[in-house]
Amino acid sequence: MPYHEMDFAVCNYSSRVELRKKVVLQFLEEQPGLGGGSEASKYRYNVETLLDGRRIYLTRPAYLKKGFDFRINVERTTFQTGQEYPKHDDIFADLRLKRQEKPALIRRLYQAMERVYNCEDPEDILPEYSDMKFNEGHPVDLLLKVIKWFLIEQDIRDWNYSGRLMFKSGIAKVLFE
Repeated sequence: MPYHEMDFAVCNYSSRVELRKKVVLQFLEEQPGLGGGSEASKYRYNVETLLDGRRIYLTRPAYLKKGFDFRINVERTTFQTGQEYPKHDDIFADLRLKRQEKPALIRRLYQAMERVYNCEDPEDILPEYSDMKFNEGHPVDLLLKVIKWFLIEQDIRDWNYSGRLMFKSGIAKVLFE
């Protein structure tokens, strides 16, 4: 089956609970598949647009096929996987490059990430950080928007555990240790 493609905006939320509900309720609207492989139902959700026009999109089912799991992708971007989907290590590697290039900006970059962690939408905070430019790695808007979706994914998969805190702790470790 081909992917069912749709736009899905997740904004104007105030808590992790609300954010998780919006995403899970959207996934509950999916039609069941008829089997594995080409018989599985497949979905592509266009969730963010970057300043340069590339889109961030989610695909379901994810390769692990665990319930509400999804894969985050960025159009026309190749990550360490050789594909359009990043892993946590891609974000960590990018942050190391930025820390080496402009150590004086790292606290400010971390503050932006912390705001995303605290359920502020990247779209709302990006104007305050528009002057923050790095030559190395990905643009700041890509990082913040991908991080948003990694945090959502962690909240859905690991809600009863640390959820998004585990990923945030990894970011802090890369930037400050």
